[in-house]
Amino acid sequence: METKQILETIQMVSEEKLDIRTITMGISLFDCIDSNGEKARQKIYDKLTSSAKDLVKVANQIESEYGIPIVNKRLSVTPISMIAAACHDDNYVAYAETMEKAAQTLGVDLIGGFSALVQKGYQTGDKKLIASIPEALNETTRVCGSVNVGSTRAGINMDAVKQMGQVVKQLAAIDPVSCMSLVVFANAVEDNPFMAGAFHGVGEADKVINVGISGPGVVKRALEKVRGESIDIVSETIKKTAFKVTRMGQFVGNVAAERLNVPFGIVDLSLAPTPSQGDSVAEILEEIGLQSVGAPGTTAALALLNDAVKKGGVMACEHVGGLSGAFIPVSEDSGMIKAVEHSNLNIEKLEAMTAVCSVGLDMIAVPGDTPAETISGMIADEAAIGVINNKTTAVRVIPATGKKVGEKIDFGGLFGYAPVMPVNLNSPAKMINRGGRIPAPIHSFKN
Repeated sequence: METKQILETIQMVSEEKLDIRTITMGISLFDCIDSNGEKARQKIYDKLTSSAKDLVKVANQIESEYGIPIVNKRLSVTPISMIAAACHDDNYVAYAETMEKAAQTLGVDLIGGFSALVQKGYQTGDKKLIASIPEALNETTRVCGSVNVGSTRAGINMDAVKQMGQVVKQLAAIDPVSCMSLVVFANAVEDNPFMAGAFHGVGEADKVINVGISGPGVVKRALEKVRGESIDIVSETIKKTAFKVTRMGQFVGNVAAERLNVPFGIVDLSLAPTPSQGDSVAEILEEIGLQSVGAPGTTAALALLNDAVKKGGVMACEHVGGLSGAFIPVSEDSGMIKAVEHSNLNIEKLEAMTAVCSVGLDMIAVPGDTPAETISGMIADEAAIGVINNKTTAVRVIPATGKKVGEKIDFGGLFGYAPVMPVNLNSPAKMINRGGRIPAPIHSFKN
């Protein structure tokens, strides 16, 4: 690296909140399948604790040697609905507890993969896993779950959409904070290093290292230097900045993979905000020229940002994957929180923004008395945006039990807090209760 690039990286880390948001080791559990549930869980624990025994140590070494903050060390595993299906257990809570035990032993922050893929229908393991989600996520603190209810090739499983609205409500009734550990996807990706949606895809290697980077503050600082310039210059500036940030992510990923003797997978170059001041995607959009995020033009500004980040990242790294773009979680972004509190941003505008960003309606608090069918309707809308546009979309919504519009729910740490947002009071219940499957769009037939 040239001296100038080294100095730029030091400034990005020290002044502009650049970090490696996560190093995630994906681990296949297919060789742990057993018709005896206890034996399967012991195999899972043994494989996780042996495969990832040095993950935290190596991450800490890299952080110390190179001065690059690595915020989270995480694991993702093969969807448990597939692994547990061979056993005759009535529910899969014990599998979540095994994941939790392994995560505690290893010292990792989170473990993802308490998951099911039901975009076209259920198998036995899927039904048991989904029914286990409320208890499993409330009995654990490091386990994350996800359910994929739609894809461009398969359409949308509306039976699963209905059920997931009910599951979110059941989870919130016990502890609404646990809802931040569950996400409902359309077009879920197999190499996502970010939580709560990470799982180790069936097409992945036995073990792999994926890296998630973040740097909203770096992008904002770069844009401050081109105020008043044309949109073309804005796009080019974001692209060049994303290139530099992704280079660092690839470097860290390669070093970690070499030291762990595990293949390097991908860099996910998502701009993932935190509640810290100066680490906000909303502030980037406002630096582009919006008085407040949520103003007319917000979706266009976000589309510009997302596209430029992807272009810069792809040029910087041979293997870009995961979600890669800009995240717009309300609770994790100080600028988004401010816009909601000032009534400048609502759920409908956020939904429009999800058509052009990396994920979907993320970390949004709604009134505790929001009906399950309304949450299912939100999931269906997001799934439709993803399926029709051939992109990943998701819903991570938190019914704030006992709270009303304008009150707050605090998640702590990187997850911040969320103002409770109003929802449309008109009911989609009759549509949701129809069940069935929305067919795949005509443009999905590519063969």
